[in-house]
Amino acid sequence: MLHLLYILAFTVLAFIAVGNLIRNLIMFSFDRERTYSSNKSSAGGFGYYTARRQYVPHPELLDSAGNIIKEPLLIMRSINVEDAREQLDALYKSSPSQKIDHSEGA
Repeated sequence: MLHLLYILAFTVLAFIAVGNLIRNLIMFSFDRERTYSSNKSSAGGFGYYTARRQYVPHPELLDSAGNIIKEPLLIMRSINVEDAREQLDALYKSSPSQKIDHSEGA
């Protein structure tokens, strides 16, 4: 009997979720077809559509002067295994925890 109750409850939840999904898709399609006058956005009106038209870049895409960075943000280069091991060893030896471990062992 309890199994049937679970099946019924999850079936009801599934119908509610699918109905909500369909309702949201319909509302988005109606919202997309609306036309908005340009005088409201230029008058400093508040809202989703006026804020969306203004492009504000993410702060990580700006340099210290506030200009947009036009160079690639990630540059990958190939290095051999020995160079990578040396760099990792240098980082490990310069870390604060490495200094603490030596003082505890002495």
